[in-house]
Amino acid sequence: MQRIPRALLQAFFAVCLFLCLSIHAQDFKKQVIYQVVTDRFYDGDTTNDNPAESPGLFDSSHTNWQAYWGGDLAGIQQKLAYIKGMGATAVWVSPVVNNENLNCSSSGVSAPYHSYWNRDFMQIEEHFGDNSNSFSAFDSLVSSLHSNGMKIIVDEANNHSNPDNCGEMGSLYNNGTFMAAANNDPNGVFHHNPDITDWNDRYQLQYWTLSDLADLNQENATVDAYLKGAAAQLQNHHVDAFRLDAIKHVTWGWEYSFANSVMNNAPSFLFGEWMQSNTSDPLYPDSYKFSNKSGINLLDFPLNNALRDVFANNANWSEVDSTINTENANFTFPNDLVTFFDSHDEARLLSLNDNQSRLQEAMAFILTGRGIPIILYGDEQYLFNNSNGGNDPYNRVWMSSFNTSTTAYRLISKLAGLRAANDAIGYGTWKQRWINNDVYIYERQFFNDVVLVAINKNDTTPYSISNLHTALPPGTYSDYLGGLQSGNGLIVTAGSGGNNPANNYTIAPASISVWQYQVNAASPEAGSIGPHIGQPGMTVTIAGDGFGASTGSVLFGTTAATIKSWSNTSVTFTVPSVAAGGYNVQLKTSSGTAANTIAFTVLTAKLIPVTFTINNANPTNPGDYIYVTGNTVELSNWGTTFQTAVGPMLDPNYPNWFLNVALPAGQTVQFKFIDIQSNGNVIWENGSNHSYTVPASGTGSVNVNWQY
Repeated sequence: MQRIPRALLQAFFAVCLFLCLSIHAQDFKKQVIYQVVTDRFYDGDTTNDNPAESPGLFDSSHTNWQAYWGGDLAGIQQKLAYIKGMGATAVWVSPVVNNENLNCSSSGVSAPYHSYWNRDFMQIEEHFGDNSNSFSAFDSLVSSLHSNGMKIIVDEANNHSNPDNCGEMGSLYNNGTFMAAANNDPNGVFHHNPDITDWNDRYQLQYWTLSDLADLNQENATVDAYLKGAAAQLQNHHVDAFRLDAIKHVTWGWEYSFANSVMNNAPSFLFGEWMQSNTSDPLYPDSYKFSNKSGINLLDFPLNNALRDVFANNANWSEVDSTINTENANFTFPNDLVTFFDSHDEARLLSLNDNQSRLQEAMAFILTGRGIPIILYGDEQYLFNNSNGGNDPYNRVWMSSFNTSTTAYRLISKLAGLRAANDAIGYGTWKQRWINNDVYIYERQFFNDVVLVAINKNDTTPYSISNLHTALPPGTYSDYLGGLQSGNGLIVTAGSGGNNPANNYTIAPASISVWQYQVNAASPEAGSIGPHIGQPGMTVTIAGDGFGASTGSVLFGTTAATIKSWSNTSVTFTVPSVAAGGYNVQLKTSSGTAANTIAFTVLTAKLIPVTFTINNANPTNPGDYIYVTGNTVELSNWGTTFQTAVGPMLDPNYPNWFLNVALPAGQTVQFKFIDIQSNGNVIWENGSNHSYTVPASGTGSVNVNWQY
């Protein structure tokens, strides 16, 4: 087989890296996210180091780990060439909103340098921008990112304001106007409950207090409008995506309506922090139910923990393999999970195991693996601090080096280019091809595009690889990384059924090999739809390859959508006026050639958060829960299982239960309450269906008695 010269191929990939970014914000599958803790990255504007609004919280010596150190939005902008050169295509910054102004420590300094102590969601933090809390520095950064073909992700913490036991006592402002505080809250802006003690209790998780942070009441109409308005304001300043903090602790039903509100405003991508240890976590089924139905994708904590076990604790690769297989079966769109092995909330991998080869192997895995990868700032420079085991705040190191020649930096750059050019990584399936305790060989495939990756995490032991099969076509393949981490070539001969034999070979210790095959699509191939849920009129993007240059059609059943833009790799359209429910959306080229279908859920109308209360419900035993079910897709179309019915409801005042649910605005819905017992048996309440007309805007509530 004639092979394209590597230099030409890599030049092609470098061009594709930024051409591929023209896909709209809804499709993030081919992105590489670079996470920046803004205060710890680079001081681009010294005039905001010690601002008049919140003086005395800055430490120029970088020795007080709880103080501001000077990093700001201007600093990120000044280092964009470095970030772009690494191959990152999206930058996730710390929350940009105005934070707590007062010192939260009676001795020393305790400042919100991390930016998760919200004070005013409508203003920019003065340490990151300027003394007038204006959007000037933020707008400049966003403009520079977009002119470089890159995207901006803003962290938003809808769960809380700031600590309720120090400083400003949770005070919340709306563009400078006081709204409430934890100790001054006549209008119910906050919940007033103790700190969470049971991390598996659904009620405590959503309604109790997270780590002394004043807990916002999203069911309050003022808070609902405020938080959605804050997100809309950021979208008006051209934010591409949101990372949502602590989504496990925000009212779950309200978050459905928040996601819908964001998508109504402008194309976006949402992913959130639902912390869990593994796929055996008691609330793991709740997590994938939430993600599949809300349109909010999750940070992949089960895979994070498995990767840290493998690369830091030398666990077997089977832990990763099992985690991926389980999640792939549970999540409707597993390629939209956001993957990481390091974060601002955990000790860096090098603090757990100071082994640069292992770090690079972990990088290669998430850059070629299933999901959208995050690289934590500084990992490419091997930065870490082992004070207190490297845990918070010592994982939030100062970015002291911007060396573009480290092996990690070059590795990220190469694999980011491959991710942009070869659709197998962003859109493809996952298949384990060979495994033992130390070696993992896995394959990504999207139609005829194939990427095969082999990693040996053992630092000293080589292994003989035999009986390896692959979907790579017959031919001779060189290591795409060019031997950057001891990779080798591969010879593939003809087999059958997508299982072509590869030559036996010895995989070197601490090695990464990447082999790939990419070909332009001969017919349309749909790899992504985003968002995957929305009402008629919402803007949606299908991405893939082979759509052609001329406008074709997108069909919901037999109804054609209105096309807004069409290219060979991306089609944007509006959801047509069709009945609510599930559809297998069909793209066809201008010549009528059909792509593979892709799933989409059509909602009845925009979503409004409504709190249901059922009084004196059917008596339950441990493991039994009350749910609500009804006649619309938002109410599960009379679903009667854990994954289909809406719930479980919450019972802090048993036998009364309540739940916040996102319902279609202005619509009259029919519903009933059911008791789903631990054995799956369902008990319905008697009587006629309940009926409720959902408000056209704001929030709503329903209060009824169980019908015996």
